[in-house]
Amino acid sequence: MRDPAFWHETDLRSRRSAPLTRLMLSPIAGIYAWAGARRIKTTEPFKADSPVICVGNLTVGGSGKTPVVAALLDWFQARGHRAASLSRGYKGELTGPLKVDMTEHTARMVGDEPLMLACSGEAWIGADRVEAAKEMTANGVDIIIMDDGHQNPTLHKDLSLVVIDAGNPYGNGFVFPKGPLREPVDRGLARADAVIMVGEQTSDHPEISRVGTPVLNASISPRGPAPTGPLVAFAGIGRPQKFFDTLEESGGELVETVPFPDHHTYSDGDVKYLRQLASERSARLITTEKDFVRLKEQEREGVLAFPITVDIPQSDIDALLEPVLKLIQ
Repeated sequence: MRDPAFWHETDLRSRRSAPLTRLMLSPIAGIYAWAGARRIKTTEPFKADSPVICVGNLTVGGSGKTPVVAALLDWFQARGHRAASLSRGYKGELTGPLKVDMTEHTARMVGDEPLMLACSGEAWIGADRVEAAKEMTANGVDIIIMDDGHQNPTLHKDLSLVVIDAGNPYGNGFVFPKGPLREPVDRGLARADAVIMVGEQTSDHPEISRVGTPVLNASISPRGPAPTGPLVAFAGIGRPQKFFDTLEESGGELVETVPFPDHHTYSDGDVKYLRQLASERSARLITTEKDFVRLKEQEREGVLAFPITVDIPQSDIDALLEPVLKLIQ
């Protein structure tokens, strides 16, 4: 399912903002926000034996969480600690808790993000975050880095980080389904220890200043130059255009771009269409790492993956994470 266009229309006076639709959805959005707040208020979180860092966001869809999780895993692993990610395994068939194995599991089994994280580090899934945390600590994991879960109160968080896409921070500013927010902005920021702002800021964010949450600025950068020659790019992530822009900025010659919904499961027809399009344009297919692992193994032949990384100033990430080292038992 694609995000409704009116979710990302910030001019609320325009017809594109769907004022009548928003009005009709207001009661549902109010119930959704109330139910989320009540769950957070009434749930007693479980304290795991290992410290838990939550990397969450305020909106439905992508904001750059998974690359941030990968960067945090690298930071702890470089210091000799066994850090592992914990995801719920969205759209995966298995519920866990289990450790993701690249040789045994597919994206259809465990979800695309855990499989991608397992390419370079240790990744676990668990629909029940508490049971997964227990299993991980029993298995010897020093630090749990939870990919998503800012609105999930079941597991105690020693450090809560909110990732915000600077190019599209809150959509139209309304709570789901009236907009893309999972909860009101002020409420979500109040529970965060820090905000990681990904991308170039095009406007001020007074709501962050109002709450007083520290902000770390991060940037998305490719791990290498774009491949030479004509390219047909496709992506099923939160903001496919962001990927296409990064490719072009890296020197990629994009002759066609094909966006898909976030976490899209590619059918045989999708792959056939993409290959035909590439053939017609005398181009090669290229996609994100997350989309690449979502393809069946036989479908990956001839498809390029364009890896990216999140860059956070070293002094900022050191100051953020070094206190967590003191919590390791």
